[in-house]
Amino acid sequence: QVQLVESGGGLVQAGGSLRLSCAASGSFVSISTMGWYRQAPGKRELVATITGVGSTDYADSFKGRFTISRDNAKNEVYLQMNSLKPEDTAVYYCNCRQDWRGGNYWGQGTQVTVSS
Repeated sequence: QVQLVESGGGLVQAGGSLRLSCAASGSFVSISTMGWYRQAPGKRELVATITGVGSTDYADSFKGRFTISRDNAKNEVYLQMNSLKPEDTAVYYCNCRQDWRGGNYWGQGTQVTVSS
């Protein structure tokens, strides 16, 4: 089992920045693929993922504005969000995927609101 706790959300003006954090606990977190997703009214969408060795992948909409990183010593994952827009308003979720044993875990989410 893996537990995920997000933090760092809040209210920010358009053009501003926020840094989300995800604290992970449980087995094999350091070798798991971690990701950030978001959900506005509608479907949940991928923002970015990072593997245990630090390889990153971003959905096209976020390239250049958002940066995912991780600290395996702390079992934490981060999402640095810059140049925020009102349409970035959503609940942001941390995800931990352990494909080799069928694990797929989610945090409770953190609200990000960008005002115009």
